[in-house]
Amino acid sequence: MIRTQIFTQHQAHNHERNRGHKRWTSVRSGFRALAIASAISAASLAEASDTLLIQNATLYTAAPEETAAQTNMDIRVEGGVITQVGEDLPTEGVAQVIDAAGRAVTPGVFGGIGRIGLEEIGLEKTTGDYAQRLEQMRPEFDVTLAFNPEAMSLGVHLKNGLTFSVLAPASARGGSLVAGLGAATALDGRLPTGPRVMFVDLGGDANDLSGGSRAAQFMLLRQAFVEAKAPNLVMVHDERLLSPSGRQVLVDFIKNQGVFVFDVDRAIDIQRTIDFARSEGVRAVIRGGAEAWRVAAQLASAEIPVILDPLENLPYSFDSLGATLENAARLHQAGVQIAISLRSPQVQDAGKTRQAAGNAVAHGLPWNVGLAAITRTPAEIFGVADQFGRISVGRKADLVMWSGDPLDVSSLPDLVLSNGREQPLESRHSALRDRHYERVRQGLAR
Repeated sequence: MIRTQIFTQHQAHNHERNRGHKRWTSVRSGFRALAIASAISAASLAEASDTLLIQNATLYTAAPEETAAQTNMDIRVEGGVITQVGEDLPTEGVAQVIDAAGRAVTPGVFGGIGRIGLEEIGLEKTTGDYAQRLEQMRPEFDVTLAFNPEAMSLGVHLKNGLTFSVLAPASARGGSLVAGLGAATALDGRLPTGPRVMFVDLGGDANDLSGGSRAAQFMLLRQAFVEAKAPNLVMVHDERLLSPSGRQVLVDFIKNQGVFVFDVDRAIDIQRTIDFARSEGVRAVIRGGAEAWRVAAQLASAEIPVILDPLENLPYSFDSLGATLENAARLHQAGVQIAISLRSPQVQDAGKTRQAAGNAVAHGLPWNVGLAAITRTPAEIFGVADQFGRISVGRKADLVMWSGDPLDVSSLPDLVLSNGREQPLESRHSALRDRHYERVRQGLAR
């Protein structure tokens, strides 16, 4: 009887424990379901908040097959990636809708070849890291290692619609006509990821770096190539131009078909550069090219692009006596691929590339080619066409919406997306202006 009572009590205790366990299991399952639902809801909200739709834009994709603007176009960006381009796209699940109201949307603009992120203030030597003065040819000098992603100039140029540029070393007194390595970089704080490019300075302004004669420039280049490509030909006591690391960098660069950018202006010097590139089997790009139009047919035949400054119309030296505002138009007509960069590498001049493109259009260059010369073409030349220069589905959004004609200096960005992220349209410059504007307006500034 006692055993039966104890057993019955034990059964009752187990029964209650099982009921409690079932209740807890049910509650726990409810919590789990609620957590899953909350997670799905949060993910949906996050996805929606990361979705942007630009409506009614006049779209310039800069694709080579699209030479005219597309009107009344919508662009959908999800997670920083362009997922749809077309008319009347749905707004469901979109957190932010921007009505372009017919305004132009283009790829982000090229800031040219220069020193953005390599120099803060031109008059302060400690902030300039773009040149070496080791009294030796050092092709391994990689200026991208000095790039400062927090330089103040990056935000200033980004808010003005520039999303990428090319970091370039300079040939300075005490340096070499082979300036070293540079690369394309974004202006949104990312580090340079583009393939390295070798910069070489030729012509009259490089005479001091080559013993006083441009004839010695190609002599020195050929010697450097021999040292790199055929080191066994160099005897023990021969005078060498390159360090061991320099020889290795140069031979690897040649083998990997790296791009050599030759800064040269005079027509005959450009022709000799074409001959040198052909004989050595290297990929060449002409930078400057004030007289490039005179050898346009040869450049087109050799498939050598030219990066020029369309604002040049007067000789700045005896190497550019043939400078003309029609240089870009004549080269394009001859079938030469062109890109635009100001001759000046100064940080403050980078923002003039749109003005330069507009100037080229005013002197005969087709409008769409002018836009491509500051978007798609430089991205292709410098190996970053997968990141910059076009607007198309599947790419990270790198685009600008303009208040007017993108090639008109009076137009300003109303929206900038870089690497799929919306960029602020304020900078230290605009903050300083706004800080004192009201006092100036009221006549209280002193």
